[in-house]
Amino acid sequence: MKPTVERYRPIVGDEIVDEIYEIAHPLRNKHIVHLNSTYQGGGVAEILQTLVALMNDVGIRTGWRILHGTPDFFEITKKFHNALQGNDINLTDKKKKIYEETNERFSSFTHLDHDLVFVHDPQPLPLIKFYAKKQPWVWRLHIDISKLNNGGLDLLNYLKSFILRYDAMIVSMEKYKKDMPIRQEVIPPSIDPLSSKNEKLSSQTIDRYLNKFGVDRDKPFITQVSRFDKFKDPEGVLRCYQKVKEKVDCRLVMIGNMASDDPEGESIYRRMITQYGDDPDVIFITATNNVLVNALQTEAACVIQKSLKEGFALTVSEALWKKTPVVASNVGGIPAQIIDGVNGYLVNPKDINMCADRIVKIMQNEKMAAEMGEKGHEIVKKNFLITRHLKDYLLLFGQLLQTKQCDNTPQ
Repeated sequence: MKPTVERYRPIVGDEIVDEIYEIAHPLRNKHIVHLNSTYQGGGVAEILQTLVALMNDVGIRTGWRILHGTPDFFEITKKFHNALQGNDINLTDKKKKIYEETNERFSSFTHLDHDLVFVHDPQPLPLIKFYAKKQPWVWRLHIDISKLNNGGLDLLNYLKSFILRYDAMIVSMEKYKKDMPIRQEVIPPSIDPLSSKNEKLSSQTIDRYLNKFGVDRDKPFITQVSRFDKFKDPEGVLRCYQKVKEKVDCRLVMIGNMASDDPEGESIYRRMITQYGDDPDVIFITATNNVLVNALQTEAACVIQKSLKEGFALTVSEALWKKTPVVASNVGGIPAQIIDGVNGYLVNPKDINMCADRIVKIMQNEKMAAEMGEKGHEIVKKNFLITRHLKDYLLLFGQLLQTKQCDNTPQ
């Protein structure tokens, strides 16, 4: 079913929906475009699938373009992604050449005559260099760039040659802001409560999907929903599960997709299968199936998010929306979603014993787990739904377009 703002009224209430219409009214018939590097796989694509539809629903003509790149290009941008999250990088002239030439080639057949251009993450960042800028451009970064090493700092300094051409930069947390002479806004990401991943499922649907993918429920299971990415620490999740298993007979379900702009995922997945595939209580799933993710997050005794680095980790909000407590690393945007001991637990990402201990606490105390789940649901409803996200974007767009109109006023 097509997303419309009216469908959220029973969830978020009349006041929020009416406010969205009011903010959107001056933007009616404006033409806006979003650009990123993949249509599916990862939180950015999921958010855009709903946001673009809702922006059109409130009268803003909104398009969505996908940057086309070669395998070499995505190998390089994955290295950029990792470096911005703390890895080292050898930033060669060849890497820069491929990065910029891919964007220049894309610009030659992508005509951006819109009233506002909205670019997501580093892959299409240089596009602004290849247009005669006639409208506001916004860069939305979904990565945690708070702890850069020397290589990451070198990369950021290189990327500044593009960033500083933009009118505004959006980050997910206050601590991600950088000392740059550009407008910076903090807008956390969100989940869509009406999507197939987050809507309430019937018990029959849950049974059907779990049975189809071989997830038996003769014992409780814990799950992590993430790309097979080293910063999601899949090996740490498996070691944590082995510790939990010593005290609670349970299963582990790891589900992750293979995004087209992430060339590392396949090799990490194969390594996990080789090392742990013989354990009958460890289930690996690579299917891109939102209903299955919904069923797993709903029925899990506990959801894990044992990341070493995170931009935000919307999988936490997804689980909390389903009233499932979460044990997650105290990194990135996760502390914005979890109040330690209230709706789950925050743990040191490198402390396997701490992580296992908190999971066991939840699994051995059903009453506490249920109370955590209820509190988690309310926190997400208040802070991390798509309607709040839409409102924040519309407010920023309105300000930027008003500023542009004033700049063009004859003197």
